Amino acid sequence: MFLRLRSLARQFPRGTALLLLALLLLAWPASGKDSLVWQQDKNTVSAEISTWDLNQLLENVAEATGWKVYVEPDTKRTISTKFRQRTPGDALKLLLGDLSFALLPQKNEPSKLYVFRTSVGEATQQVKAPSKAAPKKAKAIPDELIVTVKPGTDIAALAKKLGAKIIGRADALNTYRLKFEDEESANSAKEQLKTDSSVENIDANYSIARPDQPEALGLSAFSPINLSPKAIPDANRLIVGLIDTPIQAKGTGIEGFLLPSIAVGDPGNPGTEQPTHGTSMAETLLRGMIAGLDGAESSKVRILPVDVYGNNASSTSFDVAVGVYKAINGGAMWINMSLGSYGPSSFLEQVIQSGHAQGVAFFASAGNEPVTTPTYPAAYPEVVAVTAADKNGNLASYANRGSFVDVIAPGTAVVNYQGQSWMVMGTSASSVWTAGYAAGTAESRGFSASQSETAVRTSSVSRLR
Repeated sequence: MFLRLRSLARQFPRGTALLLLALLLLAWPASGKDSLVWQQDKNTVSAEISTWDLNQLLENVAEATGWKVYVEPDTKRTISTKFRQRTPGDALKLLLGDLSFALLPQKNEPSKLYVFRTSVGEATQQVKAPSKAAPKKAKAIPDELIVTVKPGTDIAALAKKLGAKIIGRADALNTYRLKFEDEESANSAKEQLKTDSSVENIDANYSIARPDQPEALGLSAFSPINLSPKAIPDANRLIVGLIDTPIQAKGTGIEGFLLPSIAVGDPGNPGTEQPTHGTSMAETLLRGMIAGLDGAESSKVRILPVDVYGNNASSTSFDVAVGVYKAINGGAMWINMSLGSYGPSSFLEQVIQSGHAQGVAFFASAGNEPVTTPTYPAAYPEVVAVTAADKNGNLASYANRGSFVDVIAPGTAVVNYQGQSWMVMGTSASSVWTAGYAAGTAESRGFSASQSETAVRTSSVSRLR
């Protein structure tokens, strides 16, 4: 009989820099199937494995321990061993053979395991446990509505009549974010609005979680960007809108590519200790752009940062729609959205449809759950939905692989901030890399944004890289 997997935590002596990993998995099966057993009370490991590859082993380790596991790219090993009740150190030697490993405990967060051939700093590819939980279902913000009215409508009077507060405005689009006392009040207002002749559309508003920040790397073979901004008149710039968290312009080395930021709502004020998600996306975009520029050492592409998070833990589909609208008004012909949720927003979709009809190319991350559930805005037909590949061009184990996905692209990037190397992994990196590649391709081949979108949609990732 199999035992249920559990996350286990171990306590390590203070002051230990590199610690051995304790492996854990299923109880020892009588059937002879591949298995790995960790007995916490006895501090022993047992294994009977003949068919696992290294990635399978490390996925199971990540799932069982809750640790963040990193491996040096292109590291391969077939696991074939059988032993019982070995110490964790001896077990790792038998399981990993001539590969090296190190476990670094972290304060108030999971420990990090590095598996490598050459050096610990080269272990930059994260291995994630397969997701066995059902994907989260979309749940609209219960006490809010997005309302689009006919031109000339007195929105203040309408909101007062409904007992709502206007907490978001897109006046040019006659669309507003209304907040009610509670869910019941919002539902009641929705029924009233359905019969109001001044109302053109009623939409739900969805929360969009703030993307994860990059991980610091202690050591890495960091390669700085070999690209400089080309001095050109403003009218000749090729602008990529980056709908994301706030960007720290200083300390990146790419300041010359960044246009002044636009904020939806109160602008964020990030510290300088580590790069934000937006900061890491900006450099990853340029790295994708280099691939599309076909050897050029300067570029007229510029990045327009659009902050839709501020200092908040989440954004909303309303704010992302407003951010997209502002990016288009700011001249962006390529727009990347490395964010998303399971909730479709007709308001956001309409803004994207309008931009796409004007020749704007859109890119969005497909999601970091190995499921087929559509995520938005990636699943809108006008958006190039990008999922993540490993270094060999294979679908990453953690990445969404739904039928709405259009492109697969590199899912891991190492960026520089304040002289330190940081790693970002996931479909966020894949999407922004592809957006950068499209813009670079447009510059090098004289394509329009629409033509570069077509080129991306009809290319394989092996050719993109």
